[in-house]
Amino acid sequence: MLLAVDAGNSETVVGLFELGDERRLLDTWRLSTQADRTSDEVALLVQEFLAFHGFSFDTDIAGVVVASNVPKITAAFREMTERYFGFPAVVLEAGVKTGMPILYDNPREVGADRIANAVGALELAAPPLVVVDFSGTATILDAISPKGEYLGGVIVPGIEVGLDALVGKAALLRDVELVEPRSVIGRSSVESIQSGVVHGTGSMVDGVVERIRGEIGPAAVVATGRLAELMAPFTTSIQHVEPWLTLQGLRTIFEKNQT
Repeated sequence: MLLAVDAGNSETVVGLFELGDERRLLDTWRLSTQADRTSDEVALLVQEFLAFHGFSFDTDIAGVVVASNVPKITAAFREMTERYFGFPAVVLEAGVKTGMPILYDNPREVGADRIANAVGALELAAPPLVVVDFSGTATILDAISPKGEYLGGVIVPGIEVGLDALVGKAALLRDVELVEPRSVIGRSSVESIQSGVVHGTGSMVDGVVERIRGEIGPAAVVATGRLAELMAPFTTSIQHVEPWLTLQGLRTIFEKNQT
């Protein structure tokens, strides 16, 4: 089986895939990102995750692939893989085969998760494409050209970051659960904030997608991220929702680097 790791600034998502013809995502695991975890601590967490699902840490893992925006987490998973599994991890970095030309001015600046998302999106729909990643930290819209090239994108402060800032700066506002509002017009401060966050973000995404389409053509839109299923119904542009798109892209990248 394949262990796919997507380590972001706030959360780390681990996915377990079957290898071979099936290529199914068997399960996922989400934990907070803590950069000070050692490789041994990471190994213990992975061992517990696998054991909870009835798999063996010692015999069932045949590959590890990592996308990480946190250098210390990258190092911990790299060291864990070498020490406990006896083979190198495929780390999404310069020199790794992705099958996708990167047309960013400096390709090294592109987050590994953004590349994995783009690779995964090409398995769902034909280009041109826009990939919308709804994480709590940032909402990112990435563009893929009609030729399947990664062009770049738009980074907006994330839904939860904006919500935390609003509540933190306004003395009379209290913490708000991020859920679907009853209507656009809120009948209380809480509902008004919920409506502003959800409808405001949805409208922003639709507006930016239209501007990207003006540059690359009539692109299909794929959404991913922890908040994608909440947000997709409040947009008119999103056509595909794949919460585990990053992991799917990592699986594809792992396969491209086995030959």
